Amino acid sequence: MERRNLKQYLLLFSKGVSMGAADVVPGVSGGTIAFITGIYEELLDSIRSVNGEAVKLLLRLNFAGFWKHINGNFLVVLLAGIGFSILMLSRLVLYLLEYHPELLWSFFFGLIVASAVVVGKKITRWTPMVVLAFILGAAIAYWITVATPTQTPEAYWFIFISGAIAICAMILPGISGSFILVLMAKYEFILNAVKDLKLAIILTFGLGCVTGILSFSHVLNWMLKHYHNITVSLLTGFMVGSLNKVWPWKNTLETYIDRHGEVKPLVQANVLPTDYLQLTGEEPYLLYGILLAIFGFLLVYFIDRVTDDHSTEV
Repeated sequence: MERRNLKQYLLLFSKGVSMGAADVVPGVSGGTIAFITGIYEELLDSIRSVNGEAVKLLLRLNFAGFWKHINGNFLVVLLAGIGFSILMLSRLVLYLLEYHPELLWSFFFGLIVASAVVVGKKITRWTPMVVLAFILGAAIAYWITVATPTQTPEAYWFIFISGAIAICAMILPGISGSFILVLMAKYEFILNAVKDLKLAIILTFGLGCVTGILSFSHVLNWMLKHYHNITVSLLTGFMVGSLNKVWPWKNTLETYIDRHGEVKPLVQANVLPTDYLQLTGEEPYLLYGILLAIFGFLLVYFIDRVTDDHSTEV
């Protein structure tokens, strides 16, 4: 939890913006971005430090000690970047998902492939248990991607639970909190609440997120410290398994009508880009998709290289 200068805080803010952009998209995890940009373990440590000791410092009115204890500057700058990104990009992402999903998914497909490679390099020794963790992670993530969304209540208690579960997924590389919200039929509901500034819904969801992340971060932090290779292998497996969800070319097999009377995809199957036009009547944009996937792949490697080069600074 080292001190940073203005330039480093701007870089941290940009990492938050990247995490927020990833979290908006169902299928991509902000935790993946945190991992490849080198702030993942500091993020977990900072979240975990919001504990009983922090409350004691606050009750003693030792605000400086409290702020230092929770790594306040880091959390505020990163969360500001995430919040800014979600507010600014929610409309754009909804538009792209509606009108150009092939291009959006192509970019993130390349990004996640590279992320799995970059994160997998952090495994120092492959043992049978590490391999098993990788297979288990891939299987769990794949199962999540093929699960069928269901209709759920819009009561405040369920919005709270949705926030608690989704935030746990959001800090796991490879498992998308946004996609968990899709499965719980709360993705567009929450995005629209943010877009329309429905404060009661936003605050309830946010409270659920805070509760979930404070509980789960302790477990994940302990696993990384005591079983590093197994945990990183599990997280890498999550990324590989999630690729099924972000394959750019899909054929909708079943639809449902949401509460606004709009037809939405319910069950989709991955198809080859050469069959996409025939099956869906939509242009596959194959060349643009390949270029965007390559761009996403190279972007991760660039971020990883910059992070390694500046690891002593940031």
